[in-house]
Amino acid sequence: MSAAGFSAGKLHHFWDTSFVEHLDIDAKSLASDLIGHITKTQEQRWQAGTPADWALESFDIAKAHAYGLLPEPSPRGTFRLSDEYVTTATNDVAQQLSMAGVRLAFVLNKALRTR
Repeated sequence: MSAAGFSAGKLHHFWDTSFVEHLDIDAKSLASDLIGHITKTQEQRWQAGTPADWALESFDIAKAHAYGLLPEPSPRGTFRLSDEYVTTATNDVAQQLSMAGVRLAFVLNKALRTR
């Protein structure tokens, strides 16, 4: 889908909903696809650090990509998202979802481990 396929809305909505739906509208299919592309190296790397580190990492992505790649606003203060922006955002969303899944599994496994 190109940027033209998106109607006007809040940037937060695009990142939370539209770019995810752009990957796959079906949650089970999306999860299966994302899981299938995670390497052991990525899994190990993504489990490193703390939740605070992970939050800062997400903040850096937001600064650099979600906001840093925005074009100049129109005189009305709106932005027209380019196809390149949508592609980068969709790739970022896929990676963030993959990382979140790995990290959630890591935290739950650690918390539920019998002692």
